[in-house]
Amino acid sequence: MKKIRIAQIGTSVNSHGNLVFDSLRKAGDMFDIVGYTMPQEADETYFKDCRKMSADEILNDPSIEAVTIETEEEYLTKYALLAAEHGKHIHMEKPGGTKLCEFEKLIETARKNNLVFHTGYMYRYNPAVQKLITEVRSGGFGEIISVEAQMNCRHSDEVRKWLAKYKGGIMFFLGCHLVDLILLLKGKPDKIIPLNKSTGMHGINSTDFGMAAFEYENGVSFAKVCDVEKGGFLRRQLVVTGTKKTAELKPLEIICPDGNICTGVAECSSDDWVAPSENHETDKFDRYLEMMRDFARIIRGETENKYSYDYELELYKTVLECCKEGY
Repeated sequence: MKKIRIAQIGTSVNSHGNLVFDSLRKAGDMFDIVGYTMPQEADETYFKDCRKMSADEILNDPSIEAVTIETEEEYLTKYALLAAEHGKHIHMEKPGGTKLCEFEKLIETARKNNLVFHTGYMYRYNPAVQKLITEVRSGGFGEIISVEAQMNCRHSDEVRKWLAKYKGGIMFFLGCHLVDLILLLKGKPDKIIPLNKSTGMHGINSTDFGMAAFEYENGVSFAKVCDVEKGGFLRRQLVVTGTKKTAELKPLEIICPDGNICTGVAECSSDDWVAPSENHETDKFDRYLEMMRDFARIIRGETENKYSYDYELELYKTVLECCKEGY
């Protein structure tokens, strides 16, 4: 089948831009990379073997069917909206800019022009997460009581200072992944209680500790993300508790020697007080490759986009609600 002609707009220091571009290279059987542009200053070393273009050249080239929008978060919606107005299918870095009115206009334009709108929530493509979602929706867990999601790390002080640019700080930057998982597994909550704080570590006052409680009729779920947690990466986890079964994905990502990752899985369906869980690790997988291959398959019409315009808009609104300060 004919390859999809694609170009990338921007990259960012702290997000997935370079790795997404690398995945386009790896999926060379599906994508023909036309070029890239850097509308804001960025390190272009990673792109040196590709054609540098202006944003206007990319937007006004009718042969370019799709774009990846990977700028800094504050510019994402601006360039995604321009791409939608020019009829390009869009893969956009999460969570999707900083202003609700701009994101709403983007969704409206993509819907009107019948464009693929695809976002960079890579945990959607983790095989263990996909299996979990499928089993939950088929009733294998019974009624879901709670979802607990953590995404911790230990960033440099430089990154923690950068977080101050965004309302909600680390909840906006990384917590959005957890909000996505909670909505997919448990649905829209009755109430959200944000619990975001600054640790004040090393005199930095950005919001580097994020937490939000999701209140439902039958229980409470939560998202927690901490930017100053030593060993935090290996404590990233997703726990789903149902009336029939409990499952824990931890570590959510184990980095393998070859650069791929796998996930630790523990499951228990026994009522015994000290029942042991059944434990295993998934096969190795690439963190971003399946995400970008899915984007290509949707554009080609080989599969349906599982994440509708309405879902992406509801997710974005929920992320912003979780990014409020205090409690």
